[in-house]
Amino acid sequence: MDITQTFYDNLASHYDKLFLDWESTIHEQAVILKKLFQEEGFGKSAKILDCACGIGTQAIGLAALGYAVTASDISDVEIAEAKERAAKNHVKIDFRHADFRSLSEAFSEAFDIVICMDNALPHMLSKSDLEAAIKSITNQIAAGGIFAASIRDYDALLLDKPPYSPPYIHKTDKGQRVSFQTWTWTDDRYRLTQYIIDDEDVLQVNRFDCEYRAVRREELTNLLMENGCSSVEWKFPEETGFYQPIVIAKK
Repeated sequence: MDITQTFYDNLASHYDKLFLDWESTIHEQAVILKKLFQEEGFGKSAKILDCACGIGTQAIGLAALGYAVTASDISDVEIAEAKERAAKNHVKIDFRHADFRSLSEAFSEAFDIVICMDNALPHMLSKSDLEAAIKSITNQIAAGGIFAASIRDYDALLLDKPPYSPPYIHKTDKGQRVSFQTWTWTDDRYRLTQYIIDDEDVLQVNRFDCEYRAVRREELTNLLMENGCSSVEWKFPEETGFYQPIVIAKK
């Protein structure tokens, strides 16, 4: 089991703590994505694949809006969590285990829209792994379809290589929850440690370790264009309201 799968297996039951209100967030993000899809000419009839679904943050919100959603992830623990959350939200989603470097092993069909949100692509620690992921993903997009992904703004982060992320402090009924990350850089890769501190009746501290490679926008744009996409456009938080830059690639 690699570091990414272990990271998400361990984080699955805590992932919603990264948000002030996860249920509100999934609906807010779904509305943002719906607007992006509409701008590209896609309505509710579009078939969507979320190829890095995690606990369902985007998949469940989109299904609640009426989209037909299929979702996959490398972490079976996260898929189990997502299934429970989908049931609680009364939505039907086809969940499958899949590595987005080899989606054809899990899917024979093509999709109008494939999404890969929340900085999932930079888990690819080499250029060859990232290229394999992009080839795999674009192969599952129907002709005329689109790919939407969000990553951190690494073009900016690589200028200073910050050692940590700003903390999120969420007030709870019994105290507060603090979450933040520390980053240890080696060239364009960094070791991330995610801390989640519940400071309530009993102090609880959880930590989770993972590794990323900082992917510049030009690298991802070039890979998309080299693997069957006819256009690539970047949209930024001030335009979309989403917390990370989003790339939209049309096949």
